[in-house]
Amino acid sequence: MNVYMLMKTYGLIGYPLSHSFSKKYFTEKFINEGIADHQYELFPIEDIKALPDLLNDNPSLQGLNVTIPHKVNVLCYLNEVDEAADKIGAVNCISIKNFEGKNYLKGYNTDAYGFESSLSPLLEPQHTKALVFGDGGAAKAVKYILEKLNIEYQVVVRKATEGAILYAEITPEILASHKLLINTTPLGMSPNVDTFPDIDYSLVGPEHLAYDLVYNPLETAFLVKAAAEGAKTKNGLEMLHQQAEKAWAIWNK
Repeated sequence: MNVYMLMKTYGLIGYPLSHSFSKKYFTEKFINEGIADHQYELFPIEDIKALPDLLNDNPSLQGLNVTIPHKVNVLCYLNEVDEAADKIGAVNCISIKNFEGKNYLKGYNTDAYGFESSLSPLLEPQHTKALVFGDGGAAKAVKYILEKLNIEYQVVVRKATEGAILYAEITPEILASHKLLINTTPLGMSPNVDTFPDIDYSLVGPEHLAYDLVYNPLETAFLVKAAAEGAKTKNGLEMLHQQAEKAWAIWNK
C-alpha cells in the first residue's frame, strides 16, 4: 500500500500565511502526544477557486482550518455546514470525508466555541453591553456568541456601514455603559504593533473588560492602554487553543 495514502494530513488555507499558529500547534501536538503518521501543512491559496485542485492534489487531507480571506467565500464549496456556522455565515474549520472516491466537506465555526470558552469565565454582572471593534469574519462569530449570552452590542467601524457607528461617534456615555470592549480587527497585530482602536482610553476604568482577538503580540497596544486605566484584559491566545482542540475533536469524530 502507498505509504503516502496512510499519512493523515491536516492544514490551513488562507492568504497570506506568514504567521501560522496552527502549524506550530498541531505539529507540536502530534510530537508530544505520539500521534504518528499525521502532518499539518500550510496551503496559501490566494483564490478560493484553487480549493478543488488542492483537494485533488492532496488525497490524504482529512481536515482544514480556514483563515482570512476565505472564511465566507469557502461556503459555496461545502456539502454541509453545522448550525453555528450557518447562523454566523462564516467557516473556519472543514472536515473532509471520502465516500466512494468523492470528498464530502462539512464546515464548522470553532471561532465561536473558542471565543465563548475564553470569555465566559471573565464576565461580571456589569458586562451587559459590548462595543465590538470591526465587522469582518471574526466579528461574525463574536456577535453570534454575544447574542447567545444575551449581551447587547454596538459594532464600531472606520467606514460608515449600516448597523454600525464610527469611532468618532463613541460618546463618553456609550463608553460608560458598554463595559465589554472587543477588538476583532488586525489593529495592533505584528508587525503593526503601534496601532489600536481609536477610542478615548481615559474613559475606560476598572469595571471594563478589554478582549483582543489578536495574540501576536500577546499584549497589544489596545490591551496596554486599557490596562493602564485599570481595566481587566484578555488576549486571543486561549481562544486559539480552544478552537484548535475543537477542530481536532471535529476531525476525529
